[in-house]
Amino acid sequence: MLRVAVPNKGALSEAATTMLTEAGYRQRRSTRDLVHVDTDNEVEFFYLRPRDIAIYVGGGTLDLGITGRDLLLDSGAEAAEELSLDFARSTFRLAGPAGRFSSVRELEGKRIATSYQLLLENHLREQGVSAEVVRLDGAVESAIRLGVADAVADVVETGSTLRAAGLEIFDEPVMHSEALLIRRGDEPEPEGLRVLRRRLQGVLVARQYVMMDYDIREELLPAAVDITPGMEGPTISPLGRDGAVAVRAMVRKTDTNKVMDALYEAGARAILVSPIQAARI
Repeated sequence: MLRVAVPNKGALSEAATTMLTEAGYRQRRSTRDLVHVDTDNEVEFFYLRPRDIAIYVGGGTLDLGITGRDLLLDSGAEAAEELSLDFARSTFRLAGPAGRFSSVRELEGKRIATSYQLLLENHLREQGVSAEVVRLDGAVESAIRLGVADAVADVVETGSTLRAAGLEIFDEPVMHSEALLIRRGDEPEPEGLRVLRRRLQGVLVARQYVMMDYDIREELLPAAVDITPGMEGPTISPLGRDGAVAVRAMVRKTDTNKVMDALYEAGARAILVSPIQAARI
């Protein structure tokens, strides 16, 4: 039976559970449940602290896990990215008092507070900067005001929490993070991974694309096909009247209205858009 770690709380938890549910896997009914067995799909889910998941997977205790790239790299575990899941996007950034720093090189000899010690130490080493890393479990934005650090490094989505604390983000992002499916890199592919990966990829496609249908006259079809090439070409079917066809193609959800406008200008009519509930590409 496939053993999969799922975040038990925080920003990753709800999104991961929702994605697994959309992929057809039964999830726990209560947040107090630490383990849930989906007998139909032969998967055992373990609900763990997001920071610990890479350790369990890297140590071979569990086959797979869902966690953030930031937590994976900060863990130092022997686990690797299997699939990007396109949620929980964030960046690992440096911040300090407004106007105080503009580059990581200005942190030479300074104290930097963070909850991501290994991630920060690796970055400082790569940049040739020698600084003291102050490890905190959270609320690093208060470290400067409390006098325990000169700067901070933290994972942020918008940076609003740091700005509210009177801090200013500086330099380029240390890294870009998002939710990942991970597994131990040097182990054979566990049984059940192929199906899980295919299902999750199907959820990603269903979230990113819509199905677009429209009618158009045959002589106008080439221009319309250029607008809606689909994944491997559109589906084209004859209509009941001469010289007209019905076309169906997958279109990126973010481009929906622009594509509809372009199709209408190209002569398409009866343009309809439908959500995709599931997909296998």
